[in-house]
Amino acid sequence: MRDRRNRLSMSKILETIGNAVHHAHDNAHDLAAVTRSLAEEKLLDIPYVDLTIQFIGASGIPKVDVVGSADPYFVAKLDDRISFVSTPLKPVWNEIWKVKNVPVHANLAVEVLDKDDGAKMDDYIGKFSVSVAEGAKECEIDGPLFRRAGGTFWLKIDSKPSAKESKSYPYMFDGPIRFSRHFSPTVGLLTKTTSSDERTRLYSTWKMYIRGIPLFFGDTVQQWNHGYKAAETIFGPGASSLAVRSGITAGHRLLNSADVLNLLHGGARVKPAVYTYIISAEDDSLRFSETGAAFFVDFASKHALHANCHPCVRYSGEFHPRPAGGWKAFSEETPDDAVQWELVVDNNSGTYSPDKTLAPQAQGVAVYALDREDPALTESREACRAYALEHRGIKKEELQPQRQGEEETLADRASSISAEELEKFEM
Repeated sequence: MRDRRNRLSMSKILETIGNAVHHAHDNAHDLAAVTRSLAEEKLLDIPYVDLTIQFIGASGIPKVDVVGSADPYFVAKLDDRISFVSTPLKPVWNEIWKVKNVPVHANLAVEVLDKDDGAKMDDYIGKFSVSVAEGAKECEIDGPLFRRAGGTFWLKIDSKPSAKESKSYPYMFDGPIRFSRHFSPTVGLLTKTTSSDERTRLYSTWKMYIRGIPLFFGDTVQQWNHGYKAAETIFGPGASSLAVRSGITAGHRLLNSADVLNLLHGGARVKPAVYTYIISAEDDSLRFSETGAAFFVDFASKHALHANCHPCVRYSGEFHPRPAGGWKAFSEETPDDAVQWELVVDNNSGTYSPDKTLAPQAQGVAVYALDREDPALTESREACRAYALEHRGIKKEELQPQRQGEEETLADRASSISAEELEKFEM
């Protein structure tokens, strides 16, 4: 009984240290790391908690752009393990983020930025970090060196003890299910499009967190396919592979610097399109974009690009929507909300070659998981593309990535950017 009291007592001490750390602006990150290291070294029984974080809003945010209105948003991270990107571009957000199984000494770091359409990157306003101790918090946003005032940010944290199995599934997303869409300014420059252009959908990427990914996959990940030549050029040994990985990592940063069926609407209708996806082994997020996006030209692997060149993923492949009965039987006169919609998910990824027995499933929508060698997959995918060409005005060149004349691609830009410029882009 005495040992148990000692462990809990020391855990409480560590939690107190963790809270105190966040009052020391300059050394907060280092001290928090020391606290975690001490906990791991002593094998203490560290308490875990389930968090509900309400990001209320901010005031006093400086106007960065000379022309136009301020469009602030924020990126929040828990110990660099899981992140949250706000969607409304306004300083009153009232957004909720739920994360299960978080150690009590965790660090919540928030960066505030100003959306800047047409620029290479969004304007940086400032940052702050706080403990995950329960309660309302008023946080001063630390601005850049020569612009210290960044405003004030308000948030509220509710906390309750995690279940006993919490250590097996740390930092597990628990809702609400939402997505962030990224239209990179760099891609806008390459494609001569803006965020309001109808074509931006083709050049956008999506990131989405889904409940229960660790519960479904457990500790299983899909390693890169050693028998696939293109994967060998990326992940194999030697200087040439290192150069390829550097290019893909640069492309990932440039690409991402800025309810499922709702995502798949191209305008007013569900778009018959094929999407390339990965489920990340780093943060369990679903990342995807249209397979025909032209910026994929010259990249050795679309899946490695989405995975930021990580040597393993939870899963990867392609998916496409279809009405019940398939696209061949669908009539353009039929309203989208009058039919049952399905998702066809596959493991069509040579880079990671996922195990077909682990194909993802989903609740709330009919999902058909098909192996990449299944003839039914080819039939369904090609029917989707044929319908897009015949009825939705999609051009054939949009179905697969290809260079148009002397057009500069994302690979070209990634290979030419300097290391100093690259560091300015958010991962």
